[in-house]
Amino acid sequence: MLVVSVSAAMASSSFSTAVAHLSRVSTAHTSLPSHHNLFQSQCRPFFLSRSSHSLRGFCLRKGFTLPRGRKAPSPAVHASFTDLSTNVSLEDKQLAKGETWSVHKFGGTCVGTSQRIQNVAEIVVKDDSERKLVVVSAMSKVTDMMYDLIHKAQSRDESYISSLDAVLEKHSATAHDILDGDNLASFLSKLHHDISNLKAMLRAIYIAGHATESFTDFVVGHGELWSAQMLSLVIRKNGIDCNWMDTRDVLIVNPTSTNQVDPDYLESERRLEKWYSLNPCKVIIATGFIASTHKNIPTTLKRDGSDFSAAIMGALFRARQVTIWTDVDGVYSADPRKVSEAVILKTLSYQEAWEMSYFGANVLHPRTIIPVMRYGIPIMIRNIFNLSAPGTKICHPSVNDHEDMQNLQNYVKGFATIDNLALVNVEGTGMAGVPGTASAIFGAVKDVGANVIMISQASSEHSVCFAVPEKEVKAVADALQSRFRQALDNGRLSQVAVIPNCSILAAVGQKMASTPGVSASLFNALAKANINVRAIAQGCSEYNITVVVKREDCIKALRAVHSRFYLSRTTIAMGIIGPGLIGSTLLDQLRDQASTLKEEFNIDLRVMGILGSKSMLLSEAGIDLTRWRELRGERGEVADLERFVQHVHGNHFIPNTALVDCTADTGVAGYYYDWLRKGIHVVTPNKKANSGPLDQYLRLRALQRQSYTHYFYEATVGAGLPIVSTLRGLLETGDRILQIEGIFSGTLSYIFNNFKDGRAFSEVVAEAKEAGYTEPDPRDDLSGTDVARKVIILARESGLKLELSNIPVGSLVPEPLRGCASAQEFMQELPKFDQEFTKKQEDAENAGEVLRYVGVVDVTNKKGVVELRRYKKDHPFAQLSGSDNIIAFTTRRYQDQPLIVRGPGAGAQVTAGGIFSDILRLASYLGAPS
Repeated sequence: MLVVSVSAAMASSSFSTAVAHLSRVSTAHTSLPSHHNLFQSQCRPFFLSRSSHSLRGFCLRKGFTLPRGRKAPSPAVHASFTDLSTNVSLEDKQLAKGETWSVHKFGGTCVGTSQRIQNVAEIVVKDDSERKLVVVSAMSKVTDMMYDLIHKAQSRDESYISSLDAVLEKHSATAHDILDGDNLASFLSKLHHDISNLKAMLRAIYIAGHATESFTDFVVGHGELWSAQMLSLVIRKNGIDCNWMDTRDVLIVNPTSTNQVDPDYLESERRLEKWYSLNPCKVIIATGFIASTHKNIPTTLKRDGSDFSAAIMGALFRARQVTIWTDVDGVYSADPRKVSEAVILKTLSYQEAWEMSYFGANVLHPRTIIPVMRYGIPIMIRNIFNLSAPGTKICHPSVNDHEDMQNLQNYVKGFATIDNLALVNVEGTGMAGVPGTASAIFGAVKDVGANVIMISQASSEHSVCFAVPEKEVKAVADALQSRFRQALDNGRLSQVAVIPNCSILAAVGQKMASTPGVSASLFNALAKANINVRAIAQGCSEYNITVVVKREDCIKALRAVHSRFYLSRTTIAMGIIGPGLIGSTLLDQLRDQASTLKEEFNIDLRVMGILGSKSMLLSEAGIDLTRWRELRGERGEVADLERFVQHVHGNHFIPNTALVDCTADTGVAGYYYDWLRKGIHVVTPNKKANSGPLDQYLRLRALQRQSYTHYFYEATVGAGLPIVSTLRGLLETGDRILQIEGIFSGTLSYIFNNFKDGRAFSEVVAEAKEAGYTEPDPRDDLSGTDVARKVIILARESGLKLELSNIPVGSLVPEPLRGCASAQEFMQELPKFDQEFTKKQEDAENAGEVLRYVGVVDVTNKKGVVELRRYKKDHPFAQLSGSDNIIAFTTRRYQDQPLIVRGPGAGAQVTAGGIFSDILRLASYLGAPS
């Protein structure tokens, strides 16, 4: 090994040391520029543009000799070369590439503190690979601190001195924590030497008021140098054969016109082999982010440079694997800040990772993938703070073909979004078939330096639309207006339109190309979430499908498509309004059935909120229904219907929202129209909306038919009986309804089924009340109003335009008792009218008949009625028991023998069951298996 020593003549000034430090005096490479030539090449802009305040002026005043051209080093520099390589065998000095090497990269967060550096060292030591190369970033925030030094110095802000002291203190304190003895002294000596050089250089920049890109890159790269040296010393303490590498000696890059760099792999391989011959070891700690040009000028690898460094090194060493250590468990299927149920992807193909990173996903920069992809080297994304997490493997797709066949979601691996975009639409009949139009459009865009994110063109060539960052759209629009002024004036182009406030949503997956229906599923999910798509783009490779949506719809769209592919096929966020007898029973039924629905039918029902008259319970991920009563008491908030709806509909990851109204409240029913218009599905046993004013009912039904939003109300008529659905089935299949007649009240069915054998009417009513069949005030049942509402609902379903006031109702509440102040008073007074009811019952009995309280829809004569009627004992209505309901449909098909629906029509269990059935019907409409 050859060591270069610089005489005290050159080291007499800290600034001259900084000058010398800018170049690497390479052993036995006389073709490489000397440190003086390097300094001159970096500083020439200063020499040419500034006089007394230039760096050259500063240096000349200090008495430094700055030669021009490629001359030999100044006589003031004396180098002595000592060969230290005699004890290393030739075999050990040769670089053996291949599977024996593994590459690790640790970002700034991973080495952000002394404890974390020790954790990194432990991971490296425990890796059982035969040889290891570790790429490290600067400690957390240090690169920003270094850029801040440059900014302050060239702004002539003297606080750069204290900022540099803070950099020194951060690294000095860290070194004292993790090093000791000679290792500590050695590192601190180098650190203070570097800081002294930087201080002199920053002083020169301060005087000049300007720093070239080369100077900036040289300064900011020190963070990596220090972290690499500290880590290498910590690993050596464990008895590991370890050296640190300044990658500026190895990685050679060519700057490009797009502020990026291209690695020169041939030259880098040559220098790597030379470096290794001088520094053979089992573990190499390499600096990330920094490199050199062919002229040995320090530079950086720009954005995500450390990841790029690791990938390049992986390719140079032909490593078995490159592991990128970060602070997340892997690559997510979507941004977890926007989709809380995003999942960690086990595998990604190189192309999938490439596509997702382009669209803003926190994966890797696309160029990071290129070096390893060439040699098929897998990349692992791991979490240094959660070693138990397996991470995400980026590799050739053949590795995970079997897994993809098992899971639908693997056809679409992930979703990413880009916000703050605008669409530019250029259209006109004069564009069709005219060569060069697209070239002229995008030439104008290029001239203003705008970045085109996405392009979409109709096959008719009538229009071209493309997305650009919103901050650039005005310049683009002005350029196009100017470029096509004549075509616009002549009418060959009709417009250059700008659509602001847009976002892009991209679905990425390598399996999409060979899987029919992926696009259909994607757009179906967007449609069901009421998302309007403004533009679409898809390459023939079908690695990604890109859509443009309104910015305010972006998160909802992301959740909708992610839910479709990654959650249960049908996931519904529900808000339960009215946790009374029926509502609480429904919640218990949902609790008991939830796991079965999810496992066997792929239906995921999440109760996001429960609203009572005074309090409400909200949850971000879904209420634990095994404890909902307890949680309501512990975490209940003051009831607020508007906030409740906003929470259930807008503040979570599930695109399908359903509100279940278990009240009988007219006010709540009044919100149905607005909820449906917002894309919220409604399920309810509340009769008030469908039996209210006719115009409001018609408006509600029209909206329901025009949208993807569903409104289910089976339980409004027959609790759990399929009455509304049966009626709809008859009508939809072309049958004509003649009459609907039925016993619609379970309460009144119970009362008249038991009003016999000499029992008093008031006694039976009291019994029904005690058993819970009646409302708290039995007059609500006996008045017949509830039956009338059911009759009007069926009449309207049958096509009749009737108001509730058009239905004559025979009330069972005696006239004198309708004004009783309380239910208790009513029950006390009711026995006084038993004789009247007994006479009606005896008259029917003597005629071989029974009394039944019925509702009738006479569709033929376009009227309805609710009244007490008598039926022969062999009539189906006379065969009831308990609280059963019975409805007879007389139609053109069922004219001689009516279609009968019979079963329990009252009680919390059956009513809640009817609501539950509607919820499952909604799930079926949304895509659940039937």
